[in-house]
Amino acid sequence: MDFTWSEAQLALHQRLRTFATRELAGDVIDRDQAQGFSRVGWERCAAEGVLGLPIPQEYGGLGCDPVTCAFVLEGLGYGCRDNGLLMSAGAHVWAVEVPIWTFGSSQQKQRLLPELCAGRMIGAHAITEPEAGSDALSLRAHARRGNGCYVLNGRKRFVTNGPIADVLIVYATIDPDLGFTGVTTFLVERDRPGLRIEADQPKFGLRTAPWAEILLENCEVPIGQRLGAEKQGRAIFATTMAWERALILAPLLGAMQRQIDGCLRFAQQRKQFGHRIGSFQSVAHTIVDMQVRLESARLLTYKAAAELEGSTGSMFSEMAKLQTSEAAVQTFLEALNIHGGHGYTIDAEIERDLRDALGMRISSGTSAMQRAVIAGKLGLHPGGKVVGQ
Repeated sequence: MDFTWSEAQLALHQRLRTFATRELAGDVIDRDQAQGFSRVGWERCAAEGVLGLPIPQEYGGLGCDPVTCAFVLEGLGYGCRDNGLLMSAGAHVWAVEVPIWTFGSSQQKQRLLPELCAGRMIGAHAITEPEAGSDALSLRAHARRGNGCYVLNGRKRFVTNGPIADVLIVYATIDPDLGFTGVTTFLVERDRPGLRIEADQPKFGLRTAPWAEILLENCEVPIGQRLGAEKQGRAIFATTMAWERALILAPLLGAMQRQIDGCLRFAQQRKQFGHRIGSFQSVAHTIVDMQVRLESARLLTYKAAAELEGSTGSMFSEMAKLQTSEAAVQTFLEALNIHGGHGYTIDAEIERDLRDALGMRISSGTSAMQRAVIAGKLGLHPGGKVVGQ
């Protein structure tokens, strides 16, 4: 792959990095403590085109290819310290906009995508249930077809953006006996009778990305609000996961580089026993390992992004998600250790990155789930067929 960036790509990368540094840097510590979502930050991201990066210009987006998206999001992540805000934006773009763009009817795309790209509507993706997390085959939400509508019943959990969502992509089966092959996807708007949104439990990290429980109680959804065809939920979910796993952690590459740069500055300034700590082999080698780990995650992310444009059944989305999330946890832990006691304080803004990264290791499928999917794509099929391949 050629990573010689064009002038336009470099300009957009730098623009978003500068924008994030100037416009998204304030009050993150306070909002993290209060578990507060930044509506102002959301609107600023929308104005800069962040919420429509991959969507064609005819629907209000920027029309960027996936590799460009990865590169410019890395710049955004370097400047923005609010990982929760970027997680919310990623869930909105990759798990709501992309499936509507890919599977939606002309009417659905024309009505929803411009509003989503402009940030006037917020999207959420609801598939996880109390008894169906990684095991999507256990999904119990049910859709019964009636007179010109589907009647949905079920419960969803850990829905990112749930409390603030205007439209939700909801998965439900039309026949439980069919397993995941019977799953169908629906666009459910917030004001639909029978839809109830309740705040979920407080989180350890990613506190500025709100999540919720979604209750569906005889919720009537017009047939025109079905996304794709009946029983197409599996394909929609697989496509969504390919995009999300490849790109939702791209901002984390920038966050890792920011922390590594901070460690370099600290190691060159901090003295112990009469020497700068960067001269100590243990510190220097740790920072080297941090950079090597980041470069591996970066290359896998760009490769995964490139694969989205043509390859089917690629394992690089899962590899990128696995490597980036694991690399981030280790990198932020080592950054905390290098900074010592100061690194353990809230003001150092390392512990929050570490807490957030632990959540990112779970979101979009745990590390164990990524390994299981990769193994299946290698032909190993551990424990049977894995959903989302």
